[in-house]
Amino acid sequence: MAAMTSSVRHVTIDCADAYRLGTFWAEVLGGSLGEDDNPGDPEALVKTPGVSLLFIQVPEGKTVKNRLHLDLQPQDRTRDEEVERLLALGATLVGDHRREDGTGWATLTDIEGNEFCVERSAAERAG
Repeated sequence: MAAMTSSVRHVTIDCADAYRLGTFWAEVLGGSLGEDDNPGDPEALVKTPGVSLLFIQVPEGKTVKNRLHLDLQPQDRTRDEEVERLLALGATLVGDHRREDGTGWATLTDIEGNEFCVERSAAERAG
């Protein structure tokens, strides 16, 4: 019998406004905020079918590039359609690594400047 190992309960992200950033990521991931999360709370939990994201308010602002970031893979649309949807939600395109042959990814930042990438969907990879 294998020994019990750890599992990721949630990914924690420091931020200036936990509820606002949690709301943004709930939209991005099709998740939901915890029932007891309210504007002004110092923490907000975004529940998703995969790993949950926990946003914790901290006094200091973001000053350097993330050492850890999320790579998103669209489930029901193309990479480019997902990038457009995320831009409409308030994300910012900071690095366009998409190639003419359809490969590559786009690097965006969320509404507080945290970097994340959008890769091709599984359908685009198979095609």
